[in-house]
Amino acid sequence: MTRKAIIVSLLIAVLVGVVLVGFSQIFNAEQDSFSVSISNGDSAKQPSMMSLNEKPRSLKPISFTDAEGSDLDLSHWRGKFVLLNIWATWCAPCREEMPTLDSLQQQLGGPDFEVVALSIDRAGVGVIEKFFEEIGIKHLGIYVDQTTKVSTDLGAYGIPTTLLISPEGLELGRLAGPAVWDSPEMISYLRALFFQKAKEN
Repeated sequence: MTRKAIIVSLLIAVLVGVVLVGFSQIFNAEQDSFSVSISNGDSAKQPSMMSLNEKPRSLKPISFTDAEGSDLDLSHWRGKFVLLNIWATWCAPCREEMPTLDSLQQQLGGPDFEVVALSIDRAGVGVIEKFFEEIGIKHLGIYVDQTTKVSTDLGAYGIPTTLLISPEGLELGRLAGPAVWDSPEMISYLRALFFQKAKEN
């Protein structure tokens, strides 16, 4: 190999090395920023989007009582969207998400939408009232099924389980597990559903 060829080969090797180092630094920087975004993020605050059913599903009739002991069922809210949350005071994820449900009701609750937080506490209304008072829940009604039959009838085998119910009383979708219900993403998601439903009507 001539001296010129050797010099050219060395220059090419140096250039390739520089390019590879540059790519390596960019890749590592991207990896570092990705790692930071993950490590600094609180997974409990990531929005969990409810998956919608391909077709609305009929629900078994359910019954429960309010804070005064009056009998109710879902027909009480016929004509509006209902976010039905099955929960209990002894369920840690339920307790954690309850303030966000309260905030969601404050922001979207009205003639077209209602958050119905339905407790399956066997101890009854008293423990729910105490819990609501402790954490400052002001916009949710108290509803309870002490028999826990609601969970079986709705196929909610773990709590929290949340169902989105249409104004006609059909299940549009559900989410098993907790969510941050008042996140901007969730608010936008629900408003888009309401808007779509209004267009269809």
